[in-house]
Amino acid sequence: MAYLMHDQIRSELSQWLTPTLRSLGASEAEASQLYSGFASTPDTKMGQLAFALFPWAKLLKQNPAQLSGTLAKTLESDPGKPKWLKEVRAVGPYLNFFYDPGALASVIVPQILSGEFFKKKLSQNMPKTMIEFSQPNTHKEMHVGHMRNLCLGDALIRLHRYCGFDIVASTFPGDVGTHVAKCLWFYKNFNTEKPPLERKGAWLGTLYSKAHNKLEDERGSDKEESNRKQLTEILAQLEKKEGEYFELWKETRQWSIDLMNEVYKWADVKFDAWYWESEVDSDSVKLVREWQKKGLFVEDQGAVGADLKEYGLGFCLLLKTDGNGLYATKDIELARRKFQERGIEKSVYVVDLRQSHHFKQVFKVLELMGFEHAKDCFHLQYDFVELPDGAMSSRKGNIVPLQALVDNMVAMIKKEHLHRYENEWSADEIEQTAQDVARGAIKYGMTRIDPTKKIVFAMDEWLKLDGESGPYLQYTYARIQSLSRKLNQEKLGAADYSSLTQPQEAELIRLLPQFNTIVTQACEQYRPSVLTAYLYDVAKGFNAFYSECPVASAPSGQKEARLSLALAAAEVINVGLKLLGIPSPSKM
Repeated sequence: MAYLMHDQIRSELSQWLTPTLRSLGASEAEASQLYSGFASTPDTKMGQLAFALFPWAKLLKQNPAQLSGTLAKTLESDPGKPKWLKEVRAVGPYLNFFYDPGALASVIVPQILSGEFFKKKLSQNMPKTMIEFSQPNTHKEMHVGHMRNLCLGDALIRLHRYCGFDIVASTFPGDVGTHVAKCLWFYKNFNTEKPPLERKGAWLGTLYSKAHNKLEDERGSDKEESNRKQLTEILAQLEKKEGEYFELWKETRQWSIDLMNEVYKWADVKFDAWYWESEVDSDSVKLVREWQKKGLFVEDQGAVGADLKEYGLGFCLLLKTDGNGLYATKDIELARRKFQERGIEKSVYVVDLRQSHHFKQVFKVLELMGFEHAKDCFHLQYDFVELPDGAMSSRKGNIVPLQALVDNMVAMIKKEHLHRYENEWSADEIEQTAQDVARGAIKYGMTRIDPTKKIVFAMDEWLKLDGESGPYLQYTYARIQSLSRKLNQEKLGAADYSSLTQPQEAELIRLLPQFNTIVTQACEQYRPSVLTAYLYDVAKGFNAFYSECPVASAPSGQKEARLSLALAAAEVINVGLKLLGIPSPSKM
């Protein structure tokens, strides 16, 4: 598998530099080798791109700085130099390249505005990949913490598809287990409320919290044993698929599914495959029993599992003493199904870091079972979302319910930002824009932090229009659309890109062509935060440009060039936001 030489600037420089390197004795030099050696400079005063010469100097047995000077001198006088390249300069062991901003804009901006830039083939021979994400439990309420998994997984799906992967988006909700038994137990025996007409799934989550607290309060009392027996009976009915609790489970499970679908519709998330714990439960137990007979799994005090001590992974419990399976049991069966039923070549699990040991055990067990795709399973772990005053817990009930969060965000957006348009926009326009901005705030906030780092959720910060936030990017896009509507009422002439000479223009022109390279990096590293940081730079770059380089009052030719540059920035922001699942309102 490989990413292609899709960046026109780096590709042209690679092909131009190759013959010169060969002439100096590096006969094996290929443009594809050189392509990955280019990197953006830390300071544009040093040029826009730098090429490190260490490996080539070693090959040619030369001092890197000496080789840099030789190459710069040779290349600077080469008549085949790209027309958008202003200067090649030796900077220590690096070759630094300086763009002519107007000439480069004349090449790149039309490609972006036509959409051609975003249709380039970025990769080839990529493995068919399943990304499993958003594994909510039924009978619990979805809260803001669940959104990190959802937003991260969805962004990775979109990034991989943009890069040319054949992707299967899947989810694996937990619809059986002790948490379900607790909720049903409380609902049947202690609840006095009638289910609400709407958002029944969220209401179930409050019952689960009450059930957990009641069971904790009665731990050590004369009721503990009775409670345990009732929960065991409930689980037995669910396993046998019969009895009053099984019927109650079917009804309430649907309430939770309705909640999930409502959230997914709001977030514009779609899955190609839905797997349910209840559907793999029985087959997973049978699979373990089969391998127990083969001698791979052993019995220990009535429980069955895999002894992984020699691999530093302890004992992987697969069947409890009552014969029921665990998460590991189900994940082993699910892995088999994924590869056999969907024909995938790689499986990515987006699950929080608490499950690191779990997946190491599961993947090792799969390997010991001779499962050829064990090596193709990858756990993408991420850290938690916390509130400013600490961690959230569904059991304890100290969560921010997702639907309540969205309601509060939409109300705040209307009050703080959109109230001024009440006499200009329809109620539907205000509502849609408020919903779009809320999506932008949540999705950007959840993806802009590296997956390995903790997120502290603070609604006020995420809704700001003047900081690193989704609404800031959306506002920048809407601002450019407003400018375009205003100027397109005039009779515009041809763009004179040679007039784009200001530092703010040059910086924006430097940033825009990097989009596809940034996207491939974000995809390859499983880090949407690489893209969010870039989009923030583009938005800042545009606003600096707009502040210092007037568009409407610029002379003919320059006005059109500046407008085209602004619209190119808007389209980069728009496509980038789409890859994060964020809409771009045309008015804000």
